[in-house]
Amino acid sequence: MINDWELYVMLVPGILFFIIFKYIPMWGIVIAFQNYSPYKGITGSEWVGFQHFVTLFHYNGFWLLLRNTMLISFYNLIFFFPVPIVLSLLLNEIRATAFKKFIQTVIYLPHFLSWVVVVGITYMLLGTQGGLINELIKAGGGTEIAFLTTQEWFRGLIVSQSIWKEAGWGTIIFLAALAGVDPQLYEAAIVDGAGRWRQLWHITLPAIRSTILILLILRMGSVLDTGFEHIYLMLNSTVNDVGDVFETYVYREGLIGGKFSYTTAIGLFKSFVGLILIMGANWLTKKFGEEGVY
Repeated sequence: MINDWELYVMLVPGILFFIIFKYIPMWGIVIAFQNYSPYKGITGSEWVGFQHFVTLFHYNGFWLLLRNTMLISFYNLIFFFPVPIVLSLLLNEIRATAFKKFIQTVIYLPHFLSWVVVVGITYMLLGTQGGLINELIKAGGGTEIAFLTTQEWFRGLIVSQSIWKEAGWGTIIFLAALAGVDPQLYEAAIVDGAGRWRQLWHITLPAIRSTILILLILRMGSVLDTGFEHIYLMLNSTVNDVGDVFETYVYREGLIGGKFSYTTAIGLFKSFVGLILIMGANWLTKKFGEEGVY
Protein backbone atom coordinates (compact mmCIF):
# COMPACT_ATOMS: atom_id res chain seq x y z
CA MET A 1 0.00 0.00 0.00
CA ILE A 2 2.92 2.34 0.68
CA ASN A 3 4.46 1.71 -2.74
CA ASP A 4 1.15 2.16 -4.61
CA TRP A 5 -0.48 4.78 -2.40
CA GLU A 6 -1.49 6.85 -5.44
CA LEU A 7 -3.73 4.03 -6.69
CA TYR A 8 -5.38 3.68 -3.28
CA VAL A 9 -6.02 7.42 -3.15
CA MET A 10 -7.88 7.09 -6.44
CA LEU A 11 -10.21 4.59 -4.73
CA VAL A 12 -11.28 7.11 -2.09
CA PRO A 13 -14.05 8.89 -4.10
CA GLY A 14 -15.64 5.55 -5.05
CA ILE A 15 -15.41 4.22 -1.49
CA LEU A 16 -16.95 7.43 -0.10
CA PHE A 17 -19.75 7.23 -2.66
CA PHE A 18 -20.73 3.71 -1.59
CA ILE A 19 -20.43 4.53 2.12
CA ILE A 20 -22.51 7.73 1.93
CA PHE A 21 -25.14 6.74 -0.64
CA LYS A 22 -25.33 2.94 -0.27
CA TYR A 23 -24.34 1.81 3.22
CA ILE A 24 -25.38 4.68 5.51
CA PRO A 25 -28.96 4.75 4.06
CA MET A 26 -29.31 1.07 5.03
CA TRP A 27 -29.84 2.32 8.58
CA GLY A 28 -33.24 3.52 7.40
CA ILE A 29 -34.41 -0.08 6.96
CA VAL A 30 -35.10 -0.25 10.70
CA ILE A 31 -38.21 1.95 10.30
CA ALA A 32 -39.87 -1.07 8.62
CA PHE A 33 -40.08 -2.48 12.16
CA GLN A 34 -41.29 0.75 13.77
CA ASN A 35 -44.23 3.12 13.74
CA TYR A 36 -41.89 5.76 12.41
CA SER A 37 -42.61 9.39 13.17
CA PRO A 38 -40.53 12.13 11.51
CA TYR A 39 -40.86 14.16 14.72
CA LYS A 40 -39.51 11.40 16.98
CA GLY A 41 -36.89 10.14 14.55
CA ILE A 42 -35.57 6.62 14.19
CA THR A 43 -34.29 6.37 17.74
CA GLY A 44 -37.50 7.64 19.33
CA SER A 45 -40.13 5.82 17.26
CA GLU A 46 -42.08 2.88 18.70
CA TRP A 47 -40.99 -0.64 17.72
CA VAL A 48 -43.76 -2.86 16.32
CA GLY A 49 -41.78 -5.83 15.02
CA PHE A 50 -43.28 -7.51 11.93
CA GLN A 51 -46.63 -5.74 12.16
CA HIS A 52 -46.23 -3.92 8.83
CA PHE A 53 -45.32 -7.14 7.02
CA VAL A 54 -48.43 -8.82 8.44
CA THR A 55 -50.49 -5.85 7.26
CA LEU A 56 -48.98 -6.16 3.77
CA PHE A 57 -49.68 -9.88 3.47
CA HIS A 58 -53.25 -9.41 4.70
CA TYR A 59 -53.93 -6.49 2.37
CA ASN A 60 -56.79 -7.40 0.03
CA GLY A 61 -54.90 -6.19 -3.04
CA PHE A 62 -51.58 -7.88 -2.21
CA TRP A 63 -52.03 -10.78 -4.62
CA LEU A 64 -53.19 -8.39 -7.35
CA LEU A 65 -50.05 -6.28 -6.90
CA LEU A 66 -47.86 -9.39 -6.85
CA ARG A 67 -49.53 -10.86 -9.94
CA ASN A 68 -49.24 -7.64 -11.96
CA THR A 69 -45.62 -7.09 -10.92
CA MET A 70 -44.59 -10.67 -11.66
CA LEU A 71 -46.39 -10.79 -15.02
CA ILE A 72 -44.82 -7.56 -16.26
CA SER A 73 -41.38 -8.74 -15.09
CA PHE A 74 -41.97 -12.15 -16.69
CA TYR A 75 -42.94 -10.56 -20.02
CA ASN A 76 -39.87 -8.35 -19.89
CA LEU A 77 -37.72 -11.38 -19.17
CA ILE A 78 -39.20 -13.41 -22.04
CA PHE A 79 -39.52 -10.71 -24.69
CA PHE A 80 -37.19 -7.85 -23.70
CA PHE A 81 -34.12 -9.66 -22.35
CA PRO A 82 -33.29 -11.58 -25.58
CA VAL A 83 -33.64 -8.51 -27.86
CA PRO A 84 -30.27 -6.88 -26.99
CA ILE A 85 -28.60 -10.26 -27.51
CA VAL A 86 -30.14 -10.67 -30.98
CA LEU A 87 -29.31 -7.06 -31.89
CA SER A 88 -25.71 -7.58 -30.78
CA LEU A 89 -25.36 -10.71 -32.90
CA LEU A 90 -26.81 -8.89 -35.92
CA LEU A 91 -24.57 -5.86 -35.42
CA ASN A 92 -21.56 -8.14 -35.06
CA GLU A 93 -22.25 -9.53 -38.53
CA ILE A 94 -22.13 -6.09 -40.18
CA ARG A 95 -18.79 -5.63 -41.89
CA ALA A 96 -19.22 -2.03 -43.12
CA THR A 97 -17.86 -0.03 -40.15
CA ALA A 98 -19.56 3.26 -41.02
CA PHE A 99 -22.97 1.62 -41.48
CA LYS A 100 -22.52 -0.36 -38.25
CA LYS A 101 -21.76 2.81 -36.24
CA PHE A 102 -24.76 4.57 -37.79
CA ILE A 103 -27.10 1.74 -36.78
CA GLN A 104 -25.63 1.67 -33.27
CA THR A 105 -26.18 5.40 -32.87
CA VAL A 106 -29.79 5.15 -34.03
CA ILE A 107 -30.70 2.35 -31.64
CA TYR A 108 -28.84 4.01 -28.72
CA LEU A 109 -30.72 7.31 -29.00
CA PRO A 110 -34.06 6.27 -27.36
CA HIS A 111 -32.18 5.46 -24.15
CA PHE A 112 -31.54 9.17 -23.62
CA LEU A 113 -35.22 10.07 -23.80
CA SER A 114 -37.14 10.31 -20.53
CA TRP A 115 -40.15 8.09 -19.95
CA VAL A 116 -42.29 11.24 -20.07
CA VAL A 117 -41.24 11.75 -23.69
CA VAL A 118 -41.67 8.07 -24.57
CA VAL A 119 -45.16 7.94 -23.09
CA GLY A 120 -46.00 11.23 -24.77
CA ILE A 121 -45.01 9.77 -28.14
CA THR A 122 -47.14 6.71 -27.36
CA TYR A 123 -50.17 8.90 -26.69
CA MET A 124 -49.58 10.79 -29.93
CA LEU A 125 -49.46 7.53 -31.87
CA LEU A 126 -52.10 5.43 -30.13
CA GLY A 127 -54.52 7.92 -28.59
CA THR A 128 -58.18 7.76 -29.57
CA GLN A 129 -58.37 11.51 -30.12
CA GLY A 130 -56.01 12.43 -32.92
CA GLY A 131 -53.67 9.46 -32.49
CA LEU A 132 -51.81 8.74 -35.73
CA ILE A 133 -52.50 4.99 -35.76
CA ASN A 134 -56.21 5.40 -35.07
CA GLU A 135 -56.47 8.12 -37.69
CA LEU A 136 -54.98 5.73 -40.24
CA ILE A 137 -57.38 2.99 -39.13
CA LYS A 138 -60.37 5.31 -39.52
CA ALA A 139 -59.07 6.52 -42.89
CA GLY A 140 -59.03 2.88 -44.01
CA GLY A 141 -62.65 2.44 -42.98
CA GLY A 142 -61.94 0.65 -39.70
CA THR A 143 -63.00 1.35 -36.14
CA GLU A 144 -60.58 3.05 -33.80
CA ILE A 145 -58.95 0.90 -31.10
CA ALA A 146 -58.64 2.10 -27.51
CA PHE A 147 -55.04 0.96 -27.09
CA LEU A 148 -54.41 3.04 -23.97
CA THR A 149 -57.58 2.18 -22.07
CA THR A 150 -57.91 -1.53 -22.86
CA GLN A 151 -56.52 -3.95 -20.30
CA GLU A 152 -55.47 -6.50 -22.92
CA TRP A 153 -53.10 -3.97 -24.52
CA PHE A 154 -51.50 -2.55 -21.38
CA ARG A 155 -48.74 -5.06 -20.61
CA GLY A 156 -47.86 -5.43 -24.29
CA LEU A 157 -47.42 -1.67 -24.56
CA ILE A 158 -45.24 -1.58 -21.43
CA VAL A 159 -42.91 -4.26 -22.79
CA SER A 160 -42.86 -2.74 -26.30
CA GLN A 161 -41.88 0.66 -24.91
CA SER A 162 -39.11 -0.91 -22.83
CA ILE A 163 -37.75 -2.73 -25.88
CA TRP A 164 -37.80 0.41 -28.04
CA LYS A 165 -36.15 2.56 -25.37
CA GLU A 166 -33.55 0.26 -23.81
CA ALA A 167 -32.78 -2.63 -26.18
CA GLY A 168 -30.18 -0.67 -28.14
CA TRP A 169 -28.41 0.48 -25.00
CA GLY A 170 -28.41 -3.09 -23.72
CA THR A 171 -26.26 -4.20 -26.66
CA ILE A 172 -23.20 -2.37 -25.31
CA ILE A 173 -22.19 -5.12 -22.87
CA PHE A 174 -22.73 -7.91 -25.39
CA LEU A 175 -20.82 -6.07 -28.13
CA ALA A 176 -17.96 -5.57 -25.68
CA ALA A 177 -17.97 -9.32 -24.98
CA LEU A 178 -18.02 -10.08 -28.72
CA ALA A 179 -15.08 -7.74 -29.29
CA GLY A 180 -12.97 -10.04 -27.11
CA VAL A 181 -13.51 -13.11 -29.30
CA ASP A 182 -10.28 -14.24 -30.97
CA PRO A 183 -10.60 -13.69 -34.76
CA GLN A 184 -8.45 -16.79 -35.31
CA LEU A 185 -11.38 -18.91 -34.13
CA TYR A 186 -13.48 -17.65 -37.04
CA GLU A 187 -10.59 -18.14 -39.46
CA ALA A 188 -10.13 -21.73 -38.29
CA ALA A 189 -13.87 -22.34 -38.61
CA ILE A 190 -13.87 -21.01 -42.17
CA VAL A 191 -10.98 -23.31 -43.04
CA ASP A 192 -13.00 -26.21 -41.64
CA GLY A 193 -15.91 -25.25 -43.88
CA ALA A 194 -18.19 -23.67 -41.28
CA GLY A 195 -20.71 -21.17 -42.61
CA ARG A 196 -21.98 -18.04 -40.85
CA TRP A 197 -24.65 -19.92 -38.92
CA ARG A 198 -22.16 -22.55 -37.73
CA GLN A 199 -19.76 -19.80 -36.64
CA LEU A 200 -22.58 -18.07 -34.79
CA TRP A 201 -23.68 -21.24 -33.01
CA HIS A 202 -20.27 -22.69 -32.13
CA ILE A 203 -18.14 -19.57 -31.61
CA THR A 204 -20.14 -16.38 -31.10
CA LEU A 205 -22.84 -17.63 -28.75
CA PRO A 206 -20.45 -19.63 -26.50
CA ALA A 207 -18.26 -16.53 -26.28
CA ILE A 208 -21.04 -14.45 -24.72
CA ARG A 209 -22.79 -17.25 -22.82
CA SER A 210 -21.21 -16.35 -19.48
CA THR A 211 -22.16 -12.67 -19.99
CA ILE A 212 -25.75 -13.64 -20.77
CA LEU A 213 -25.99 -15.81 -17.66
CA ILE A 214 -24.49 -13.18 -15.35
CA LEU A 215 -26.88 -10.49 -16.63
CA LEU A 216 -29.79 -12.92 -16.31
CA ILE A 217 -28.85 -13.70 -12.70
CA LEU A 218 -28.58 -10.00 -11.85
CA ARG A 219 -31.91 -9.32 -13.54
CA MET A 220 -33.56 -11.83 -11.24
CA GLY A 221 -32.73 -9.52 -8.36
CA SER A 222 -34.97 -6.80 -9.77
CA VAL A 223 -37.87 -9.06 -10.73
CA LEU A 224 -40.20 -7.08 -8.42
CA ASP A 225 -38.96 -3.74 -9.77
CA THR A 226 -40.93 -2.78 -12.86
CA GLY A 227 -40.03 0.90 -12.95
CA PHE A 228 -42.29 3.39 -11.19
CA GLU A 229 -42.17 6.29 -13.63
CA HIS A 230 -42.93 4.18 -16.67
CA ILE A 231 -45.89 2.36 -15.13
CA TYR A 232 -47.26 5.44 -13.37
CA LEU A 233 -47.35 7.49 -16.57
CA MET A 234 -49.20 4.73 -18.44
CA LEU A 235 -51.72 3.98 -15.70
CA ASN A 236 -55.33 5.12 -15.81
CA SER A 237 -58.49 3.98 -14.04
CA THR A 238 -59.48 1.55 -16.82
CA VAL A 239 -56.22 -0.45 -16.70
CA ASN A 240 -55.53 -0.20 -12.98
CA ASP A 241 -56.43 -3.86 -12.41
CA VAL A 242 -53.65 -5.06 -14.72
CA GLY A 243 -51.13 -2.24 -14.21
CA ASP A 244 -51.08 -1.46 -10.50
CA VAL A 245 -47.73 -2.71 -9.15
CA PHE A 246 -45.76 -2.43 -5.92
CA GLU A 247 -44.04 0.81 -6.98
CA THR A 248 -47.29 2.64 -7.69
CA TYR A 249 -48.82 1.28 -4.46
CA VAL A 250 -45.78 2.47 -2.48
CA TYR A 251 -46.14 5.91 -4.05
CA ARG A 252 -49.77 6.17 -3.00
CA GLU A 253 -49.29 4.79 0.51
CA GLY A 254 -45.86 6.22 1.25
CA LEU A 255 -45.48 9.61 -0.38
CA ILE A 256 -49.15 10.56 -0.54
CA GLY A 257 -50.42 8.63 2.49
CA GLY A 258 -47.38 9.23 4.69
CA LYS A 259 -47.06 5.56 5.72
CA PHE A 260 -43.26 5.55 5.73
CA SER A 261 -42.78 2.45 7.89
CA TYR A 262 -45.32 0.41 5.95
CA THR A 263 -43.85 1.24 2.55
CA THR A 264 -40.31 0.63 3.83
CA ALA A 265 -41.48 -2.84 4.81
CA ILE A 266 -42.73 -3.34 1.25
CA GLY A 267 -39.35 -2.28 -0.12
CA LEU A 268 -37.57 -4.65 2.27
CA PHE A 269 -39.88 -7.49 1.21
CA LYS A 270 -39.04 -6.82 -2.46
CA SER A 271 -35.32 -6.75 -1.71
CA PHE A 272 -35.53 -10.02 0.22
CA VAL A 273 -37.35 -11.73 -2.67
CA GLY A 274 -34.74 -10.38 -5.10
CA LEU A 275 -31.91 -11.69 -2.94
CA ILE A 276 -33.47 -15.16 -2.79
CA LEU A 277 -33.95 -15.21 -6.57
CA ILE A 278 -30.36 -14.11 -7.22
CA MET A 279 -28.97 -16.76 -4.90
CA GLY A 280 -31.22 -19.42 -6.43
CA ALA A 281 -30.36 -18.48 -10.01
CA ASN A 282 -26.66 -18.35 -9.17
CA TRP A 283 -26.84 -21.78 -7.52
CA LEU A 284 -28.62 -23.29 -10.54
CA THR A 285 -26.10 -21.73 -12.92
CA LYS A 286 -23.14 -23.21 -11.05
CA LYS A 287 -25.00 -26.51 -10.70
CA PHE A 288 -25.00 -26.80 -14.50
CA GLY A 289 -21.27 -26.09 -14.65
CA GLU A 290 -21.41 -22.45 -15.66
CA GLU A 291 -19.74 -19.48 -14.00
CA GLY A 292 -22.01 -17.59 -11.61
CA VAL A 293 -21.84 -14.11 -10.13
CA TYR A 294 -20.00 -15.37 -7.04
